[in-house]
Amino acid sequence: MDLFFFFSTQLEIGGQVASGAVQLPETAQEEGIDFIKEFIKGAYIYIPQLLLSFISVYIFIDRTMAINKAMKAESNFMARIREYILQGKLDSAKNLCSTTNTPVARMLEKGINRIGHSTGDIKAAIENVGKLEIGKLERNVNFLATSAGAAPMLGFLGTVIGMVGVFNSIKVNGPDLAAMGGDMMLAMITTVVGLIVGIIAFFAYNTLVSRIGKVIHQMEASAVEFIDILEQPGN
Repeated sequence: MDLFFFFSTQLEIGGQVASGAVQLPETAQEEGIDFIKEFIKGAYIYIPQLLLSFISVYIFIDRTMAINKAMKAESNFMARIREYILQGKLDSAKNLCSTTNTPVARMLEKGINRIGHSTGDIKAAIENVGKLEIGKLERNVNFLATSAGAAPMLGFLGTVIGMVGVFNSIKVNGPDLAAMGGDMMLAMITTVVGLIVGIIAFFAYNTLVSRIGKVIHQMEASAVEFIDILEQPGN
């Protein structure tokens, strides 16, 4: 009997819905939050985060191109330098360095220009040029480290501000989820955006630092080989 009553009730409700006597709730899409409005509401957090992301991507691409150019060297470059120096063809060695657009070439060109001075003076000249070249490669790379730390902090700031709005909404309107939704959205989205930007900047920074380290190692190896050439008997 109860089962018959249940099905009868459901059929009656279904008939009322079909006839329009009972209105279904509005769809989630119709009740959805206006994302554009919410974005504008949190623009003071989102815009700095997006600026950090754009600048970080630009720096990463720019430094990657510079490092690729620095690592591009002729396979027999040092062999030719050795040959020219041992044969006393210093002008040829200088011309080779001037036509090779790499930090190693510019560093060795300075050393060749110092040939005739003491080994200490040559080493100092090479080291000074090397420091300048490394400084060029590292230009703006520290901004990525700053971005990796600042973006999540901005996200955390947005989270705190959003939660303050949530508690203020509870104080004014009581535990009304609809009233709290905007501030909760601000709190969550700023955190997500901050973490995404921070993670990307963190990996970009470490990638560039690693590759610059390879260039430095290449420069050091070339400098040591150059000094060994100069210290060979007869030079």
